[in-house]
Amino acid sequence: MRLGVLDVGSNTVHLLVVDAHPGARPLPAHSHKADLRLAQLLDPAGAIGPEGVDRLVTVVREAMVAAEDKGVEEVLPFATSAVREASNADAVLTRVKDETGVDLRVLTGEEEARLTFLAARRWFGWSAGKLLVLDIGGGSLEIAYGMDEEPDAAASLPLGAGRLTAAWLPTDPADPADVKALRRHVRAQIARTVGEFSRFGAPDHIVATSKTFKQLARLAGAARSADGLYVQRELKRKSLEDWVPQLAAMTTQERSELPGVSEGRAGQLLAGALVAEGAMDLFGVETLEICPWALREGVILRKLDHLPAS
Repeated sequence: MRLGVLDVGSNTVHLLVVDAHPGARPLPAHSHKADLRLAQLLDPAGAIGPEGVDRLVTVVREAMVAAEDKGVEEVLPFATSAVREASNADAVLTRVKDETGVDLRVLTGEEEARLTFLAARRWFGWSAGKLLVLDIGGGSLEIAYGMDEEPDAAASLPLGAGRLTAAWLPTDPADPADVKALRRHVRAQIARTVGEFSRFGAPDHIVATSKTFKQLARLAGAARSADGLYVQRELKRKSLEDWVPQLAAMTTQERSELPGVSEGRAGQLLAGALVAEGAMDLFGVETLEICPWALREGVILRKLDHLPAS
């Protein structure tokens, strides 16, 4: 069957269309996305403003038209931290449903971590042993650890690259004092969770998903996305530590000119790098591998698991 997953994230609204059936890997057929930056559109009271809601409704409607055009049989719509934590979330969800017919399922942070972990487990297989999975989104950082398809521990922290950029790095280029304060905040937040994971022992394989990690790996010399999904891509902590001060000294425009960095993500790359560096340092990670699959694939795989075999 042809499935669509509609991901209303903190940075983008992304429709991924795949051809899939139980027991087989989902094959991407179409991708439709729009930059929305919901995590950066919250007002001081934590609500998504009228302009943001209008834009969200328009983008969701456009995504559903694209799904119909591509022959999608079923769309799996969900929203993550930006909608989840908005003070007017219920009103936003009601309006989206009334005007588009789409009933967005709001994932908890732990659900995000668990579904992303499932995607990584399926990608790397059982031979990868105990997995530690890190995922930096626009609104949150997800961490999961385990031996099976369900992680033994999963956590979601409010350390998304978009959220932190809006709250902590108001100038361009960033003020060194702001960078130092954000670094301290990030590490304090992550340090609170390390004990929860360390009691399970050292992981056998450490992986990361998300656009932020992919861009940081590309800066550190990993293969381009054009080289395909199956090229192994790694990020070493030493390389990341070398890049962080360089990113901190750059303007958003200068970052956008770096290899693999999109113009839309350049502004939040520094915050993402500080989160990645903090997580790798506090969890004792020297090298991690980039996983091409993440939350959207996890949602699709979970759906396929519940379909009857043909």
